[in-house]
Amino acid sequence: MNKIAKKVLIAGTFDIIHPGHIYLINEAAKLGEVYVVVATDKNRELYSGEAPIIPEEQRLAVMKSIKNVKDAKLGRHDNDTLKTVKDIKPDIVLLGPDQKYSIKTLKKGLTDMGLNNIEVKKLEIYYKKYELHSSSQIKQKIIEKYKENNKES
Repeated sequence: MNKIAKKVLIAGTFDIIHPGHIYLINEAAKLGEVYVVVATDKNRELYSGEAPIIPEEQRLAVMKSIKNVKDAKLGRHDNDTLKTVKDIKPDIVLLGPDQKYSIKTLKKGLTDMGLNNIEVKKLEIYYKKYELHSSSQIKQKIIEKYKENNKES
């Protein structure tokens, strides 16, 4: 008897890929086949007030090429993230440890759309094995190096 793998949905900006992203993908892969929703440039700017460094099409191409990612697609431009979830029909939505989504709010939104069979989980472990374990830390390091190099000239 063939067991059908569960669909696991993760979502994010994935601006500057770092070990924490890979950790999230690998943890999601332990639960099933990983489907990734990459935030559009517009939505990233709406949510955080800051545009991503890497354009959305490039971020999407990178995510599609990562081991353990079954498929990746861009999020919706109409800012309705739950419609994207409905399009993919995952068994599990796995939130990253730094994602600000409330599990309770997400579950209510899914239930309101008739998607109450989707399990919502949050990865509790924030991956900190390396010094530069977040996009913001990498960006800060680049700024520091740039300033340091320009002092010398």
